[in-house]
Amino acid sequence: MSPRLNPLTTLTAAVAVLVMTTAADSWAVSLTVAAGAVLLSAAAGTVRRVLLAAAAIIVPFWLSLLVIHGLFFPEGLTVLASWGPARVTAEGLAFALAMGLRTAAFVLVLMVFSFSVRVPELVAALAARRVPPQVGYVLASTLLLAPLVAARLEKVRQAQESRGLVVGRGLGSRAAAIRLQMVPLVLGLVHDAGIRAQSLDARGFRGAGPRTSYMEVPDSAAQAAFRMVAVLLAVAAVAWRVADALSAGSLSALTLSGGGPG
Repeated sequence: MSPRLNPLTTLTAAVAVLVMTTAADSWAVSLTVAAGAVLLSAAAGTVRRVLLAAAAIIVPFWLSLLVIHGLFFPEGLTVLASWGPARVTAEGLAFALAMGLRTAAFVLVLMVFSFSVRVPELVAALAARRVPPQVGYVLASTLLLAPLVAARLEKVRQAQESRGLVVGRGLGSRAAAIRLQMVPLVLGLVHDAGIRAQSLDARGFRGAGPRTSYMEVPDSAAQAAFRMVAVLLAVAAVAWRVADALSAGSLSALTLSGGGPG
């Protein structure tokens, strides 16, 4: 059985891929990254969970992009169809496609990371490198938020059904059930947050001084080298993007000055 990767390695890889995808600003790169994330999740056996969680975020975002940029893109010149003030333009659809694919790549990469990383190992690895404990807690809370909300919502649903709540198959019945479940869900999460804060204070979470961990996360020189290379590639991609933008701006300025009155 092959050893598990250090969580800092997977975190660095995910961040580097997202930075390079943003710097590339290409729908082909975004599509390649999204497809790679799906293949990785399939190899890890988490493809169903990754796709379901990603769809809950991507689909509403895609619909908003289609409405905002597909129908009301002010820079659009090639009109494909129009209904009053709404115009479907080729430029608007291209912009919506590029933005949608980039967002899909972002969400899928982060979902693959969140479903593959072991949160206790990530916190222990950050603590071993003298990272402030608040940073590790924020990362752990973010990664565990969705499972925590899902578990709490399931408990609320079971409690309400035991008291006679009947949820029908219709959309109106489900909407009414969700409305009834939101208040106890939010109150339960707030109560859990208070208990968690008291537990952290009792264990000296904010205390200064050296810290130890009961968990040792394995690492290797090869993984450390990989992390360094990933960071350098991400920095190079950003530098290339900035230089390209500056050169394009200088070229535009030269063009305007050359075309002006002599």
